[in-house]
Amino acid sequence: MTNNSKRVLFWSLVLSTIVALATVMLATLGKGGISAPEFILMACFLITLPWTAIGFWNAVIGFILMRVSKDPAGHVFPASREITGDEEINTSTAIAMCIRNEDVSQVYRNLNAMMARLVASDAGKNFHVYVLSDSFEADIIKDEETQFAKLKRVWKHRVEVTYRRREDNPGFKAGNIQDFCERWGNRHDFMLTLDADSVMSASTVLRMVRLMQKNEKLGIVQSLVVGLPSDSAFTRVFQFGMRMGMKSYTLGSAWWQADCGPYWGHNALIRMKPFMDHCHLPKLSGNGPLSGWILSHDQVEAVFMRRAGFECRVLAEELGSYEENPPHIIEFIRRDLRWCHGNMQYFKLLREPGLKFTSRIQLVLAILMFIGSPAWMMFVLVATGALVAPQYVPVEMQVVGPGYALFGIIMTMIFAPKIASVMDVLLRKDLRRSFGGGIAVIVSAALEIVFSMMLAPIMAIANTVFLFKLFVLGKPKAWNAQTRQAEALPFGLTMQRFWPQMLFGVVGIGAIFSGVKIDWVAIAMCLPVFVGPMLVIPFAISSSHPAIGKIVARLGLWQLPEEQKAPVIIRALNLPAMALRAEASGSHDRLSPLSTDDLLNLGADIETVTVSGSPSDRIAA
Repeated sequence: MTNNSKRVLFWSLVLSTIVALATVMLATLGKGGISAPEFILMACFLITLPWTAIGFWNAVIGFILMRVSKDPAGHVFPASREITGDEEINTSTAIAMCIRNEDVSQVYRNLNAMMARLVASDAGKNFHVYVLSDSFEADIIKDEETQFAKLKRVWKHRVEVTYRRREDNPGFKAGNIQDFCERWGNRHDFMLTLDADSVMSASTVLRMVRLMQKNEKLGIVQSLVVGLPSDSAFTRVFQFGMRMGMKSYTLGSAWWQADCGPYWGHNALIRMKPFMDHCHLPKLSGNGPLSGWILSHDQVEAVFMRRAGFECRVLAEELGSYEENPPHIIEFIRRDLRWCHGNMQYFKLLREPGLKFTSRIQLVLAILMFIGSPAWMMFVLVATGALVAPQYVPVEMQVVGPGYALFGIIMTMIFAPKIASVMDVLLRKDLRRSFGGGIAVIVSAALEIVFSMMLAPIMAIANTVFLFKLFVLGKPKAWNAQTRQAEALPFGLTMQRFWPQMLFGVVGIGAIFSGVKIDWVAIAMCLPVFVGPMLVIPFAISSSHPAIGKIVARLGLWQLPEEQKAPVIIRALNLPAMALRAEASGSHDRLSPLSTDDLLNLGADIETVTVSGSPSDRIAA
């Protein structure tokens, strides 16, 4: 099938699903006409449907690819099949890491490990590391200067290192990259973009370079980024769910997006010349909260690259590309709200001339991803009002029959990406073993679904409050450095941040049990929406506590394959989670940390691919 044929088929499935579910929703609202509350319910339902339908069909297509194709990643990115690994590296690549008041020791650790493995692969001379700092805290600046001068000395004549700090940070991260391009961009063919918590194996980096060398129309190759093993309970359960959901979802989306794929801002390889020529970001006009510098720059740069005639592709393999996820819910929400603010700016870019139709749709979907939160909350409030006080909120909802069917269908569709990937893992012996065994997978997946059901309304309330402040009060959120280390959240701070969620949950629970009449079936459907917010304080504190994180890490709950068979690059990072797993499993030799000399002298290591059809082993530098 051609790319256009795939897109026609995909959107036919999505639109048919939306129409079918909207029809069922209408059937649940009775036959006596549409009242004002029923109109609101219908409108909110329609706003949330696109993401649900797209996620479902991405999961279905991804699951089919995982089951029938020997190389699903190659199926959605055919050029990746042409790389043997023997191709000479004859280009220059800048490794650009953007930092802002980060833990300098962690940045040094990650870069040092990557550089060691590139040198061990005899490709060090083809790379130049740029540490691009926007830091403003005096102690951190001093530490940066010391540590990166040391990094430069250690790798002198083997990998070039340049440290640059801007006095101000106009344009935020995008401005940081633009400054790099203006100073040094013409010296290099490609640029590997990294965040402060990014780390990649040499084999993955070199594979992406070889892909870019061989295909002159490739503008961006985005690797599939997975979470590093963590000793934070919150992080473990979140990234286990992401790992389960992303396999089918990414393969499915890559199948129809094809050459209009995503760019996530890091762990991606970019062709320098078209990026500098065509991906300069405009400063948005006006004085409102959506004006000024573009915050969520990555997807905009991808659609501009595609407009220039260059492909944006995702390499859908869980191999050698890692990041650290937020250690607790406060940091998780803070990161999400930064994305929310940035995505809302896409309203001003929808009429940008010359964009591909698929690219324009991607901007719309990025907006809907967050607009869906207030729509969902409004749906919940109206539905609860109809349950509690039908005399004031007239909604004739037929719970029995259409209501049951709709509830079951929507819940299945929401969790379809995770269901599909869990099924694939359970059906493959090697995959089951890499995730700790079938029972561990089932238990971890079941607990993660409960976690997701509690987290979703907490996040939706946070997004709704933020959007109200942004659009109604005109108060944008400040962008600060991220916290990456596990830490116990204090009760006072947690209460200060989450009293709106807790109030929502308490009032909601009280309301549905004190209504005019008690409909137990309807209550069972509404209850999950209020339980998470009501319990947000103990949920946030317990999931952040280091002691609980250490317990679940030792038990292997929400285990990742890297904890079972650690790649060289992971062993180089000396992660606390790996030490805990080694202690619990007695596998100290296999999981023990590696020194820089070890990284230079060690031969090729084995990394396991878990996204492809049959798990296979590949040599990883």
